Amino acid sequence: MKKFRKLVAIEPVGLLPDAERRLHDLASEVVFYGDVPENDEEVAARIADADAVLLSHTSRITAGAMAACPYVRYIGMCCSLYSPQSANVDIDYASSHGIIVRGIRDYGDEGVVEYAVSELVRCLHGFGQVPWFGAPREITGLKVGILGLGKSGGMLADAMRFFGAEIAYFARSEKEEAVKKGYSFMEPGSLLKNSDVVFCCLNKNTVLLHQEEFEQFGEHKILFNTGLSPAWDEKPFLKWIEGDNLCYCDSAMALGGRHLLGHPHVRCMDVSSGRTSQSYVRMSAKVMANITDFLEDDNANI
Repeated sequence: MKKFRKLVAIEPVGLLPDAERRLHDLASEVVFYGDVPENDEEVAARIADADAVLLSHTSRITAGAMAACPYVRYIGMCCSLYSPQSANVDIDYASSHGIIVRGIRDYGDEGVVEYAVSELVRCLHGFGQVPWFGAPREITGLKVGILGLGKSGGMLADAMRFFGAEIAYFARSEKEEAVKKGYSFMEPGSLLKNSDVVFCCLNKNTVLLHQEEFEQFGEHKILFNTGLSPAWDEKPFLKWIEGDNLCYCDSAMALGGRHLLGHPHVRCMDVSSGRTSQSYVRMSAKVMANITDFLEDDNANI
């Protein structure tokens, strides 16, 4: 198997110790940085003459940074990669310059689902707060809308159905499996209007909720965002959240910034609920599999 000349993790990436030790077998030189680079110039300086790079979701590798590092041949994302548009690496530039980018997915969804179920149950039953509907109630019969029926959205829909909720969803197309489960496909406006609770399970930088959607959503509603960035335009969101509504996000990044953490209608734990001990096991295995697959490829340009 081939070997990298120099591999650099430009920020903490969360690999398990065994995986980190394995990297030393796959590269002649390995460099780990313990903090997040502040700008493109620092990213490029950390990469320098490396031919392999690792990063997590808290940094970006832009076209400018890659242009300053002509030896890079492989970029491993220790975080989700769903589409070029949502990636924190300029995939288009990388592809046009012979740089292979590999990301992962579906490694932290279980923790996100547990977080959402836990917070919703507390809200409905009134654990540590006033019950949302005035008296304690179950999820049974609740009208739940899911925006985005990917892995995490599908798991949330299944969890809500297990507790007896009525499920509606919106995705780029109707899902045959969802039809079999009795889930109703709706356009965003109808879904928002007809749901008591809506879960946004969208790719990073995907925005579906604008002024019209918030007007359709109405009052006394609960909104969860389980993505890595806000699923809404901030101005209409701020107007909506001033009403008789609640918004749940696990992280400030999903909420749109720390300036909203103190809002009385916002419930934000300010943690990444998907970052569990089990998620690091899954993430490490997938990142290492991507690296070894690349190095075992006879066409790998290193």
